[in-house]
Order: sequence, then C-alpha cells, then structure tokens
Amino acid sequence: MTVLERLKVELNNKDYFTDDVYTMYLEENNLTSTDTYNKEAMQRDLLLTIIDILEALSNDVDLMRKIEDGTTNLSVAECYKLLEVRIQKIKDRIASIPDSDTEEYSNVFMLFTKNR
Repeated sequence: MTVLERLKVELNNKDYFTDDVYTMYLEENNLTSTDTYNKEAMQRDLLLTIIDILEALSNDVDLMRKIEDGTTNLSVAECYKLLEVRIQKIKDRIASIPDSDTEEYSNVFMLFTKNR
C-alpha cells in the first residue's frame, strides 16, 4: 500500500481534496505519496499530515457545507466541533508514539523539578 493510499484510508476514503493536494500535504511532512507505507517509520508524519488536512477543512466553511451535504443534519458549527475533537484525538495518538529521535525515557524528562 502506498503512503497516499494509507492517507486516504485514514480519511475514510473521502475526497476532501485532489490527489495532488494530498501529495503536497504529504511532502510538507517529509513523506512521498508513491512510497510503500511503513507504519513504524511513517506513522507520526502521516498523522501530522492528517491534522494539516483536517485543519484546512475546518478553515473552509464552504467546503464543510459541501461535505455535510444534508445527510447528517449537522450545522457547520457542529461539524467544526467534531473536527476539533478528531484533531485532538490524533494529537493524543501522536503523543503516544515513541519518537525515535529522542532518548528512550524522554516522556519523563521534567518529572521532578526543584520549586523554591
């Protein structure tokens, strides 16, 4: 499966943007759309790409209205809130992924501080 195909799976195969736009977002997050997806090496950057796409959606009211298309009976404000919740969940997923660039115990780096 290519990186672009994996991105589309994460977005529930919704065509929010064209493949060229998706490719641009992938490249901005150091991914190549035609590479074979490797979860261990690429998951963090893929999730960052998804956040970028969802934030772009939340900033475009006309696009949100087009996506909503009357089948869900949600207002634009409700759609925006749901997008914000999804973005936060993805950020939480990113925070739980070990970062290979940092030390093994980097999550406890400031566990103890001296307060005076």
